[in-house]
Amino acid sequence: MENNVFSLQDRVAVVTGGGRSLGLQISRALRDAGADVVVAEVNAETGAEAAEELGGTFVRTDVTDPTSVREMVAAVVESHGRIDVLVNNAGVVHNIPSEDVPDDEWRKVMSVNLDGVFYCCREVGRAMLERGSGAIVNIASMSGVISNHPQPQSAYNASKAGVIMLTKSLAGEWAGRGVRVNAVSPGYIRTPMTEVGLANQEWADVWISSTPIGRLAEPEEIAPAVLYLASDASSFATGTNLLIDGGYTSW
Repeated sequence: MENNVFSLQDRVAVVTGGGRSLGLQISRALRDAGADVVVAEVNAETGAEAAEELGGTFVRTDVTDPTSVREMVAAVVESHGRIDVLVNNAGVVHNIPSEDVPDDEWRKVMSVNLDGVFYCCREVGRAMLERGSGAIVNIASMSGVISNHPQPQSAYNASKAGVIMLTKSLAGEWAGRGVRVNAVSPGYIRTPMTEVGLANQEWADVWISSTPIGRLAEPEEIAPAVLYLASDASSFATGTNLLIDGGYTSW
């Protein structure tokens, strides 16, 4: 289709944690829109498999390590010439009562979910600012807006709230230089991360009953929102936090 504002034809998109689950669905959506997808994944096996399926590139990346992130960006720019889209998807969660959270567990969640998003935004942002264009989409969570229950996850909630504010801050700084920064905040999605929680019937009952649509999302229901914010369809959107939560935060 001519003048398709959702098209990513001839654009280079980097997806962190793009080797499985939500990250893989996002990678597929961007590929289907025409992007040349780079899977920036810490897991070499799933990353390589995803890149092969997508006809894209795999660059092993530890988002918690600034050097690894810099090396990823340098490799992508060298091989592809530029980065047009960055999706910060890598994330972890633990469900430990706050009074029992060990220091290293707190740091692990913050390191992946918040530090990693900043490192990737900073390094990719430099390349985008140099070219005067680019779109960054950070995967936050409704957990950055509300406090989930009944499961304890204060570190995750705090990290995702940080991602939302980081998104707004970068959007304001970079809008005048051609780089848009937005966030997608999913509700409960059926992923390996939530399957563990679903095994707890008490948790599952609360999650479903608190969601007006009455079910969890599938990863493919979130990916189109990312495509929207990555594409020219959202050319006037920056600093946006797009909640896709089945109505959870409407009550």
